[in-house]
Amino acid sequence: MSSSDMLPAETTHTSPIRVAVVDDDAYVLRALQAYLDKPPRLQVLGAFRSAADALEFVRGTDIDVVLTDVAMPGMDGLELLSRLKQESPETAVVVLTGLDDDTSMLDALRRHANGFLLKSAEPDDVVRAVLAAYDGGTPLSPDAASKLVTNHLRPVMPDRAPGVTEAEHDVLVLLCDGMSNAEIAEQLSIAESTVKRHVSSLMRKYGVNSRLRLVVAVNKAGHLPS
Repeated sequence: MSSSDMLPAETTHTSPIRVAVVDDDAYVLRALQAYLDKPPRLQVLGAFRSAADALEFVRGTDIDVVLTDVAMPGMDGLELLSRLKQESPETAVVVLTGLDDDTSMLDALRRHANGFLLKSAEPDDVVRAVLAAYDGGTPLSPDAASKLVTNHLRPVMPDRAPGVTEAEHDVLVLLCDGMSNAEIAEQLSIAESTVKRHVSSLMRKYGVNSRLRLVVAVNKAGHLPS
């Protein structure tokens, strides 16, 4: 599959999405900037090796999305996330984490990060995450999603929420196990389009706009599938 097949379709915009990138590793910073400079819909206005410098820049510049590493000397990416949410809540923040960094992923979720990526993400994944965050989604690397759900958000108490059908409940159980739509369809012997319809219905019923937020909402509400 080509990269053009994997990325969201381009749509007409009056101005590009303005992006700032933050990572104390100069090589990683250059790579991320190169990934995000290619799509015409994106424009990297700043690349910083210091979270403090990035924060100061965003204070004086309209930035749509900030992509930041977590582990940095001085102010780290989580503190930058918190400050941006306080000072510039309209700016989406996508956090870069390591696969074994569960604590940072959970902390970033509590601080309302708009997305999560592993440091090993492919270039197309980085671009897709920034676009999705700008469009109001919550992009999450598949490996990170599976690890997060399995280790920390997997429901453990059997119950079904009012208004959730048996078919939706079956989908929700597998979704909370970190399965993709295709895997759920295969497991339940139904069409993938049916899975998508059930997931969309569940998100409407829980008032959320992403799969990750659906799992979190289910967990918080105590409507935990068996």
